[in-house]
Amino acid sequence: MNSTMKGILYGVFAYVVWGILPIYWKLVQDIAPFEILTHRIMWSFVTLLIFIFLIRKKTEFKETWKQVLGNKKVLFSMILVSLLISTNWLLYIWAVNSNHILDASLGYYINPLVSIILGVIVLKEKLSFWQIFSVCLATIGVGYLTITSGTLPIIAICLSLTFAFYGLLKKILKIEAFFSLTIETLLIFPVALIYFIFLSANGDAGFIKSAPIEQLLLVGAGFVTILPLLFFGKATELIPYTYVGFLQFISPTISLLIGVLLYGESFTRTDMISFSFIWVACLFFSISNTPFMKSIEQKFKKQNKKQSMSA
Repeated sequence: MNSTMKGILYGVFAYVVWGILPIYWKLVQDIAPFEILTHRIMWSFVTLLIFIFLIRKKTEFKETWKQVLGNKKVLFSMILVSLLISTNWLLYIWAVNSNHILDASLGYYINPLVSIILGVIVLKEKLSFWQIFSVCLATIGVGYLTITSGTLPIIAICLSLTFAFYGLLKKILKIEAFFSLTIETLLIFPVALIYFIFLSANGDAGFIKSAPIEQLLLVGAGFVTILPLLFFGKATELIPYTYVGFLQFISPTISLLIGVLLYGESFTRTDMISFSFIWVACLFFSISNTPFMKSIEQKFKKQNKKQSMSA
């Protein structure tokens, strides 16, 4: 299996897990979003540390940590990465537990467009004809949904921007995915710990008041958080960021179905039209590099070349 296929599989797995996460967060919806975020950060860091010891990567991690600390530019970038992913987590948890799963889905449909634009502008990645066509279709779908809603989709825009820039920085920094995620959670861990201690001291910690099953789910938030992020990190290492961008359509599609079918959120005719554009865009992008599609692209190019010469 070549590296591109491995990267695609890593990405698909990450986005499937992210797609079904609304079900997980709904199970702890009685806990305040800020506290859920606190546990997500703390237990992610603890889980990562356990993994580092189990796979005997302590020495390698220490070396990576020293390199980050020794480079102010990299350290600042990693702090920014930590803030971006923490903000994204908080927004998503709030959206899901406030019955805005469809808004969150829209955010992650916009996200690939932002990722693709960043890939082209910042990383100088190139798109084929069919990939450009796919971007146009998806843009029409998202634009139509945004315009017809009558209001600026703040939740969706913030979710898309925070995760797109998070992925871009991960791509640029090129720190091994496992160590990068550990450092991201390490940098924000002290803040999360202090906040949890503050809540506990004031008797406001939902974790202490909740049932054992909810406590277990909050602790397990670390595992369900790091697993898809690790696979996402590997995907960004192995495939172009434009590919990562379109794989991201998997997650919001699953979340959309969960929101509508499981939690009864409304799915209007406008939603259907907009999402149809996006789904067709995903289909074209997924087959854009097949021999058949490449042959059609070559025929278009030859025909246009002949017409320009005759003109």
